[in-house]
Amino acid sequence: MTTNDLQTAIQNAMRAAFPLAEERVAPFFALQEYHLGWRDQHLRPAVSAPGKLLRPQFALLACRAVGGQAEQALPLAAALQLIHDFSLIHDDIQDQSETRRGRETVWKLWGIAHGINVGDGMFTVAHLALHKLSEVGVDPALALEVLKRFDQTILTICEGQYLDMSFEGKIEISETDYLAMISRKTAELIAAATGLGALVGRGNAANVRAMFNFGQSLGLAFQMQDDILGIWGEPEVTGKPFAADLYRRKVSLPIIHALHNAAQRGELERIYRRRRIREADVKRALEILGAAGSRQYVETVAQQYHLEAFQALESVQPGNTALAQGALAQMHALAEGLLGRQT
Repeated sequence: MTTNDLQTAIQNAMRAAFPLAEERVAPFFALQEYHLGWRDQHLRPAVSAPGKLLRPQFALLACRAVGGQAEQALPLAAALQLIHDFSLIHDDIQDQSETRRGRETVWKLWGIAHGINVGDGMFTVAHLALHKLSEVGVDPALALEVLKRFDQTILTICEGQYLDMSFEGKIEISETDYLAMISRKTAELIAAATGLGALVGRGNAANVRAMFNFGQSLGLAFQMQDDILGIWGEPEVTGKPFAADLYRRKVSLPIIHALHNAAQRGELERIYRRRRIREADVKRALEILGAAGSRQYVETVAQQYHLEAFQALESVQPGNTALAQGALAQMHALAEGLLGRQT
């Protein structure tokens, strides 16, 4: 499967999870479709960027790489993307983020109450998608195991979100605290995508474990790159305001590094303790981060986790078909493309 083929199959499986809606509640589902890029702000059919669809792609490829049929992992792939989007809808409310993927967020257009309800609806649609595993030939006992692990993953993500919110306003966060948070909030879902994909593909215990490890390490590196983009990313590429994480006083890994290592860490701490950060404060914070080499440090740590991810992937013994070996190669290429990404 090409990347376009994968993305088309994933979105078709996502659409298939939505129920037929009575006319009076159809807008409820249309709001969900707006977030997914399928409708515009007037709820007319549209085509907008659906996100990278990385997690569902990894699930399909992991399934095929261990010798399974990718088609049987489509319900899992759809569920993973929908649960990711559920978390983004609620994240946007909790973070008061007004834009997502270059468009206004659901809560910004329709209010917080609708935003919460739309996110709750997508949470449920994700489960409806996953329940289709039994319809595509997955053994019921295996489908139940996948569902259990899927729900455990969601709970772990919520733990990560709790830590993330509890860290707000605190500048004494250690790198260990940070890793505990991102391993739950970000890495856990990527690990679920690769590991559960291999599980659906009936991979052996060693392959499934390696796939989980691959996703976990890749997820840590992915979040660290997000931290870099949250400060130094180009708005026209990321779809987010310049230095958005600094204006929000987000204590991401570059900030943690500078607060522990910068010669001017006291000044950075004072900036972060201000009630409101202005443009001049952001400019000075960038200078302090630059002098401390904080961006380079985070890039180095991210590269190390990428290396660990590739080592885990190399330990996977693929199925004996060209399709399986090709899927493993695609996973490697997809992961390699995330190193130094700009969006």
